[in-house]
Amino acid sequence: MANGQDGATAEGTMGELVKELSKQTSTLVRQEVELAKVELTEKGKKASVGAGMFGTAGILALFGLAVLTAALVIGLADVMEDWIAAVIVGVIYLVAAGVAALQGREKVREAGPVVPEQTAETLKEDVQWAKNQASSERR
Repeated sequence: MANGQDGATAEGTMGELVKELSKQTSTLVRQEVELAKVELTEKGKKASVGAGMFGTAGILALFGLAVLTAALVIGLADVMEDWIAAVIVGVIYLVAAGVAALQGREKVREAGPVVPEQTAETLKEDVQWAKNQASSERR
């Protein structure tokens, strides 16, 4: 053990271990990035459905406003019963817009935050693993 060869072997082994740890860490980071991409794509799809429903709610509200405007014009112009039908149609459009908005809000909530939660969790595990590897290599 007193000869320098055992020290060189230990250093060579340590160097190989550091090289292997670096390689594994690089692979792990690439995998985590890929996982984040997949997770964000899934959340984006769910959020887009909710956003589409919000768009539908906006269009239906616009139609409701147009019908209610027509009802107001008819009601003021003729003061006849024709405007009641226009009010009923306008209310139906507005109720439909409210339902679509509530469903859209629920879909956006289902999508959750735009943070790749699973990736964040596995990254924490990876950091802990790397710390454990580094501390066991020092022993």
